[in-house]
Amino acid sequence: MTKKKSEELKEQEETLGKEPEGEETEGTNLEALKEKAEKADEYLDKYQRTLAEYDNFRKRTVKEKEQLVTDAKIYAVTGLIPVLDNLERASAAAENESDENPLKQGVEMIFRSVIEEFEKLGVKEIEALGESFDPNFHNAVMHIEDETVAENTVVEVFQKGYKIGDKVIRPSMVKVAN
Repeated sequence: MTKKKSEELKEQEETLGKEPEGEETEGTNLEALKEKAEKADEYLDKYQRTLAEYDNFRKRTVKEKEQLVTDAKIYAVTGLIPVLDNLERASAAAENESDENPLKQGVEMIFRSVIEEFEKLGVKEIEALGESFDPNFHNAVMHIEDETVAENTVVEVFQKGYKIGDKVIRPSMVKVAN
């Protein structure tokens, strides 16, 4: 070996045998490692909480958007329901006319097209006649005593009711048997 290499080996042996100066001991290394692990756990916890909050925010936003669409449909349909009522009255008044009457045909065509558009929007008529009275869907404006009909049964519909999904736009105005 060369002289230079042997001197380097001796220096290395001496430094290995001595405790390093200014460096941490094994105990302090372990403590520092534990602190870093705790910090990492803390950051992981914060990350998971933030991720969960974002997921909840996203779900809530989707639900709010769906609710806004439903509310917009209800708002639009609420203004058109009286038009539908008038078209229905006009169609009923034109029943005595001949089927070839252009006015009768026009009113019926408009009536059918409005009904089709309501169906596309998810608007459904509330079934009332012959059904059991439900205050969530029906508005009782008259009561009659009738032994031939079961109690709390709708016997006449004065004004049709409509709903979108589970939301009632307008309850049916009905006569109920006691």
